[in-house]
Amino acid sequence: MARRGPAFGGVPRAKPGQSPCMSGRTMTGRRYAVGAEVQESGGVHFRVWAPKRRTVEIVFGDGSAVPLARGRGGHFEALAPRAKPGDLYRFRLDGGEAFPDPASRAQPEGPHGPSCVVDPRAFRWTDATWRGLGLPGAVFYELHVGTFTREGTWRAAAEELPHLARLGVTHVEMMPVCEFPGRFGWGYDGVDLYAPTRLYGAPDDLRAFVDRAHGLGLGVILDVVYNHIGPSGNYLTQYADEYFHADRATEWGQALNYDGPGAEAVRAFFVENAAYWIDEYHFDGLRLDATQSIHDTSEDHLLAMLGRRAREAAGGRTIVIVAENEVQEARLVRGPSAGGHGLDGIWNDDLHHAMRVALTGRREAYYTEYAGTPQELVSASKWGFLYQGQGYAWQKKRRGHPALDVPAHRFVTFLENHDQVANSATGARLHQRSNPDTYRALTALLLLAPSTPLLFQGQEYASSAPFVFFADHDGELGQLVEKGRKEFLRQFPSLADETVLAQVPAPGAPSSFERCKLDPRERERNGSALALHTDLLALRKRDPVFASQRERGVDGAVLGTSAFVLRFFGGRHGDRLVVVNLGAELPLVPPSEPLLAPPQEGRWTVAWSSDDPRYGGLGVVCPEAEDGAWRLPSRSTVVLVPSSPEAAGE
Repeated sequence: MARRGPAFGGVPRAKPGQSPCMSGRTMTGRRYAVGAEVQESGGVHFRVWAPKRRTVEIVFGDGSAVPLARGRGGHFEALAPRAKPGDLYRFRLDGGEAFPDPASRAQPEGPHGPSCVVDPRAFRWTDATWRGLGLPGAVFYELHVGTFTREGTWRAAAEELPHLARLGVTHVEMMPVCEFPGRFGWGYDGVDLYAPTRLYGAPDDLRAFVDRAHGLGLGVILDVVYNHIGPSGNYLTQYADEYFHADRATEWGQALNYDGPGAEAVRAFFVENAAYWIDEYHFDGLRLDATQSIHDTSEDHLLAMLGRRAREAAGGRTIVIVAENEVQEARLVRGPSAGGHGLDGIWNDDLHHAMRVALTGRREAYYTEYAGTPQELVSASKWGFLYQGQGYAWQKKRRGHPALDVPAHRFVTFLENHDQVANSATGARLHQRSNPDTYRALTALLLLAPSTPLLFQGQEYASSAPFVFFADHDGELGQLVEKGRKEFLRQFPSLADETVLAQVPAPGAPSSFERCKLDPRERERNGSALALHTDLLALRKRDPVFASQRERGVDGAVLGTSAFVLRFFGGRHGDRLVVVNLGAELPLVPPSEPLLAPPQEGRWTVAWSSDDPRYGGLGVVCPEAEDGAWRLPSRSTVVLVPSSPEAAGE
């Protein structure tokens, strides 16, 4: 049964200077409900939620110990006056074994080692004038810190930020960085949600990355996982059984408890974690992983609460919160007055699936219900999700929810992301699996459409580095992960054969991780691909019609079995046409589609073409002849603008 309580999951709303998740207690000098916090007056204040325990002690690296006092709601706390930044510690429970802090700010020896006291005030920020960036006009760039550079560190990644600024992206979307076990991994099996992983550097290296990005005009979004906790190094149940729901599970294990007994403190742990990244690391937003597996029947849903708290933590800065949601729940991005959760954006798998089928012709597994037709590409450009409650044979149920009212910019679209590249035998990039002319044509559609585009690391210069699933787990867990990965891939008939599955890189092999590292020298070798992406993003930014992402500002029509047109209505700036032909050269006889009609007092002229030799094309051809006849060049996208300032409304 859904329950309704005060703000923040039943915890009274905070007074000034008090964390909203501190069970109503005023705790001078604390910023967050749990964890070790350095005090301005000296010492370190420790607080942990451990309702199943009778006693809790802090055990420091030198063997000294400080008992914590039990307070209300199962919280234990104490001030250790001689503790300081850099001190290592564990919590000894009921006089027995000692474990890391569930809200540790750093784990220098990994998730099984001691926790470390961190003072966030020691870092000197230079971004005082940074006000953040909103979703309208955004271009995301997803990266994995460990493979983005050869070094695999935040410091090395920061050196590549000028390249991303020149490319024209606005936001770096960083795959999860919370501490996880092993020497390498994607990060989605994180276990210490407040601790940046030691694999990429020190906490202040992450702060320096964000600070450098802001200096270049780039925002940074963090991918966070609030739907499950990784299996190795997860000590939460040593402190409280209530972290997990007794009667629910996800595909990754036991579901987190957001609405059962004891859920108030669990909700606070995760809500405050979202605020922590925005506040102490100056992140410009969050990407919420697999929100369909966040189960909450509370009237004030966890995602709505989390969004509010993250915006509070940002103060006057603008942040963006984007959700991945396989079941395509449009309510996530509707405002509270419309019964929504108030998030900013939502990933659109439908457009990816349609474009991938158009590029490869392969319709298997979850691509079965997509044809890659012009009508699908037109509909996705206009309406976002293709499935908004219709029947979906692959899942044997309805897919999606009505979303015709959702503005286009709230849909995050992509040709590649970490999952979709890796969901193959060898992690090959999409440009390696498709016709280069068709790939350029659909890249143009992605980067000019009114949705919010996302690029995956190296995509902008046709990187040859694959991206496969890698996770460094020992023993039986490592074997189970490898077996599970192959079982997942069996849904694709082309991968189900044992001889093919034998080619799938072992997730735990260091070579699987190493081969995914990018080679920045390919930017020069593949300069035509880099020019394609750079020019398209510049056109998207400088052209007032493409940049506006006008609500209901685009219409489209099918022109042939492989061709379509999108008309962007620009008002006083005049209209724009994006003409896409994914097949052979096509004469339009007759050219009776009204969306092709010329602007008043003028005709169409080519502003951009994927056939430009700079990008590897054979030469630019205008699809409209002098006499008004149309002939669409093969496997290309052409952008047309009014031929005169008067026709453009200038």
